[in-house]
Amino acid sequence: MTNISWTPTRRQLVKAAGLGALPLGAAGTAGAAGAAGSAVVEPDDLITRTVPSTNERLPAIGLGTFMTFDTLTGRGRERAREVVRRHWEAGGRVFDCSPLYGRSEANLGEIATGLRIDDRLFLAGKIWSTGDHLWDDGHAAGSLRRTVRRMSLDRPVDLMQCHSLVNVDVIVPLLHAWKKEGRIRHLGVTHHEPAYFPLVQSWVERGRLDFVQVHYSIATRAAEERLIPAAAANGTAVLVNMPLEKARLHHVVRGHRVPDFARELGITTWSQYFLKWVIANPAVTCALPATSDPAHVAENVAAMRGPLPDAATRARMVRHLEESIPGFDQVTTMPWYPGKSYEGQVSRAQAAIRERSPWWPS
Repeated sequence: MTNISWTPTRRQLVKAAGLGALPLGAAGTAGAAGAAGSAVVEPDDLITRTVPSTNERLPAIGLGTFMTFDTLTGRGRERAREVVRRHWEAGGRVFDCSPLYGRSEANLGEIATGLRIDDRLFLAGKIWSTGDHLWDDGHAAGSLRRTVRRMSLDRPVDLMQCHSLVNVDVIVPLLHAWKKEGRIRHLGVTHHEPAYFPLVQSWVERGRLDFVQVHYSIATRAAEERLIPAAAANGTAVLVNMPLEKARLHHVVRGHRVPDFARELGITTWSQYFLKWVIANPAVTCALPATSDPAHVAENVAAMRGPLPDAATRARMVRHLEESIPGFDQVTTMPWYPGKSYEGQVSRAQAAIRERSPWWPS
């Protein structure tokens, strides 16, 4: 689990002392709560991975928040709260978010504070900023301040990433400055489009990154050809976005049974099938599936327990989908979240521009 290197503040000690009222189950990290002497049970059966630059260990399944946490309703926030609670109780510690995701960051911060886990979770934040002029860091600095405020942090942000390489030539040097100044602990870059992977790889090889976040799934495997090996060669931890292809993988396997050869490994759900395939790549540090359904959390986090498929089994898992599941070859061209809708700030803003614009991408 994560080893927080800074000294806990008085606020953290007070909060840790009151954790007995929260049913955390197998929760806890070797951080503020442990320093306060509170009883913490460390799950010893979790699949964890080491961050090469710091030797911290993170659970192999985290939680993404794109769209799923962008809700404006009380009911939506309550569902998100239950998702966070169940993820945490199951041993999940990594939470990925961005100011770009509408209300997601604010909602995550309110939920984490309410559950009193904000000072112990591993936050993978993002910067999506330009400036009033070239090399202006004002927008990025304001974004960092908002993240710290929304997440109620009185410690450095665990990880800050240049989101989708936006303004990357400015942001990566700025992230290094923030790390030197103690504002953040790790830095990285992200992208979800395979067309940008060569550029992402160039930053992995020359940017002294702690993390890289890429799109990688059993349906989108391009990252394993050069980018993920480059990360391993350069001591860069790998976060995986879209490991479930934004519900598209589940959409194509509806009505199909998990094959018997996978069940022999203890894989009983399609979520385990897809996620174990991803984290079985030894260079992957943590996969970040997103969900707004508390019932799906158990399926996702179950993937970080039990045996992982070996290389031959992973190849067989791919072949099974290609040969037995109609539509698998069309997964990456389907609309995101088939059959689902998320009514948040992002979807409302998108709808407003679509209504005004005479052109829309097909």
